Amino acid sequence: MGNLGLIILIGLNPHLFVKRNLISCVECMTQLFFLAFFVINECCSLTAMAYDRYMAICKPLLYRVTMSHQVCLMMTGSVYAMGFVGALAHTVCMLRLSFCDGSVINHYMCDIPPLLKLSCTSTTVNELVVFVVVGVNVIGPTVFISYTLIINIFLICSTGGRSKVFSTCSSHINAVSFFFGCSAFMYLKPSLTGSVRPMLNPFIYSLRSKNIHIAMKKMLKNRVYL
Repeated sequence: MGNLGLIILIGLNPHLFVKRNLISCVECMTQLFFLAFFVINECCSLTAMAYDRYMAICKPLLYRVTMSHQVCLMMTGSVYAMGFVGALAHTVCMLRLSFCDGSVINHYMCDIPPLLKLSCTSTTVNELVVFVVVGVNVIGPTVFISYTLIINIFLICSTGGRSKVFSTCSSHINAVSFFFGCSAFMYLKPSLTGSVRPMLNPFIYSLRSKNIHIAMKKMLKNRVYL
C-alpha cells in the first residue's frame, strides 16, 4: 500500500524523479561499500541486542557479570569488524568485474544486484560471496535470535512472565523480521541479476525525500479545497 501510494503520488506530480542523477565509478563503489558496511552492522547489532536481552531476561542474576563493559566493547568492535570485512569483500569482488551492458543502474542506489546485472563478465564469484556473507549475517543471526528471544521465552514458567517478556521484545522481534526478511528476499535468490526491487525499501527511503513531503502536502491541500 505504501509503494502504491508513492506510484499514485508520482503520477499526480510528474516533476518528481525526472532529474538525471549521475555518479562516477569511484563514488558508486564508495556508496556500495558503505551500504554493505551499515547493512551488515545492522544485522550484527540486532544479534548483539538479542543476546543482551536474552541475558537480562533469562539470566538476570548473571547479567552484570556476563554483559560487562569489556564484553560490550568487544561485541561492538566485532560488529564493526564484521561490517568492514563483509563490505570490503563485496567491493573488491565488484571492482574485478567489467561493466559493458550500458551505464544506467536500474535502482535508486549502487546496490549489488543492479550492478551485477550490468556486468559483461562472469559474476559467479560475486554471487558466491553474496550467498556466503548474507548467509552468515542473515541466516545465522535469524536462527540465533529466534532461539534467544522466542524459544527461551517459552521456558519461562508463568504466563504473566511470558506476556511481559513478549511486550518488552515485540519491537525488536518486528524489526528483526522486517529487516532480515527483506534482506533474505533481496539477496538469497538463485540469480541476483533478475528483479532487484525490494518491497519495503522504496517506501522507507522515499518517505525521507523532501520532494515527496512537499508533493504530498500539496496534494492533500488541493483535496481539502475541493
